[in-house]
Amino acid sequence: NRVCLKMFINTKPLHPTFGIIIEDLDLNQVSKNFLYKEIRELFENYSAILFKNQKISNDAHISFAKLFGELENREAMANNSDVEFELSLVTNQKKDKSVYDEFDIKTLDLKANMLWHTDSTFLPIPALANIITAKIIPSSGGETELASTRVALKKLPKDLYHYIKDKKIWHNLSHSRKQINKQLAEETYINRWPSQKWDAILKNPMTGEKSIYIASHSYQIEGMSELNSQKIITEVINFCTQDEFVYSHSWSLGDVLIWDERSILHRGRPWPYEQPRTMASICVSIGKNDGFKI
Repeated sequence: NRVCLKMFINTKPLHPTFGIIIEDLDLNQVSKNFLYKEIRELFENYSAILFKNQKISNDAHISFAKLFGELENREAMANNSDVEFELSLVTNQKKDKSVYDEFDIKTLDLKANMLWHTDSTFLPIPALANIITAKIIPSSGGETELASTRVALKKLPKDLYHYIKDKKIWHNLSHSRKQINKQLAEETYINRWPSQKWDAILKNPMTGEKSIYIASHSYQIEGMSELNSQKIITEVINFCTQDEFVYSHSWSLGDVLIWDERSILHRGRPWPYEQPRTMASICVSIGKNDGFKI
């Protein structure tokens, strides 16, 4: 099957154990009936895809993301009403093009993304994928790192596996934000989300592969105290993010990176905070056939 796909799309490895790079495909040409099926199979099999040399507008970014499913609209979720989708910019830049101070609450929120996490585990409908591209790149730093929990699960020590097998884990956004700053965790847009619990181990319905579903937002394992849970959660995340499971991406303009939120942990890296860094990010929500019990 993978050999057949490569007849249509040329790929090379992103990391020795997961992910692929595609350099000669124009995302502006992809549609439901042209190459999306092949890209989706690669996404399911490899967990991450880096598309190089793209010239993609915001509208094209949105159109490509819609092929994967419903676009995540947190304002609509929070208000339980129709709110027009807006492309999310992950940036330290103000509207007047100046940047926030390193210790401004906005910058602290960006620093929270430097914890190993999975997007949207704290939402009532979690994410299937993140599709992200660079708009402004600093002179150094600002990498995005990915770690495969699918690969790590196969090597996870039996004692750690025992603690999460057939268990659910509770997630809350305030939990991750308070690791950075107490005030940040108390911001209304942070603490408006009630805790959610999800299976600690997910099975991909297309491939049958299993992965660990965990994040910096994770705070308690079903049937365990919060204190003991934190110890196990930390050990599992630390195991999954060892160097052998991690890919570090240094951004170039034209890069579009997509990863499977069900099987990839990720984090941002620091950069000179007096410089702007702007990413355009779209999360796609889990659908009914994507392996979650909502």
